[in-house]
Amino acid sequence: MEGLEIINSPIKSSTDKLIAALALVIFFPLMVIISLLIKFTSPGPVLFKQQRNGFNGTVIEVWKFRSMVVHREGVDQLSQATKHDPRITPIGRLIRRTSIDELPQLFNVLRGTMSLVGPRPHAVAHNEYYAEKIGSYTARHQAKPGMTGLAQIKGFRGETETLDKMIGRVEHDIDYIRCWNPWLDLKILFLTPVSLLSSDIY
Repeated sequence: MEGLEIINSPIKSSTDKLIAALALVIFFPLMVIISLLIKFTSPGPVLFKQQRNGFNGTVIEVWKFRSMVVHREGVDQLSQATKHDPRITPIGRLIRRTSIDELPQLFNVLRGTMSLVGPRPHAVAHNEYYAEKIGSYTARHQAKPGMTGLAQIKGFRGETETLDKMIGRVEHDIDYIRCWNPWLDLKILFLTPVSLLSSDIY
């Protein structure tokens, strides 16, 4: 596939890390405040760490601010957050709505396991489930997963309660990989905050 060597090049990775480092400096005060709010309003760790599939399907650990009460699920259990999910805390609802819960993934970018822009990584159990349902699903692993992506600014954020929604997300992920260029990344980064204002995320 054309562009694969470019999209996975050291230049894109280095640029991602530089921007992520600057973003961490800018957002550090906000991240401290969010950490304190989570710590003092809900028992449990500040960060939620989950195994997800990354580049070439490799299992990586993705970090988020914890937005739900602490609960246990089986490794193979599929349980996406729903609109009125009682597991979501009041602070969690706010940070999920604004995607502030994903700011710790800047550390994933610094570690080189994620990019700023790319297909969103899915939990291992979700990956295995959808790989059996959608023939082109694993093609999205040909690039590093991103904090945001083309699918997200096109309206495919949040819960994928129907197979059609996941098919739409996968199609946009593959389009991103095929059509990648630096300007596309800049466009997606610019439009991500705009898409948050018009989306119905909980």
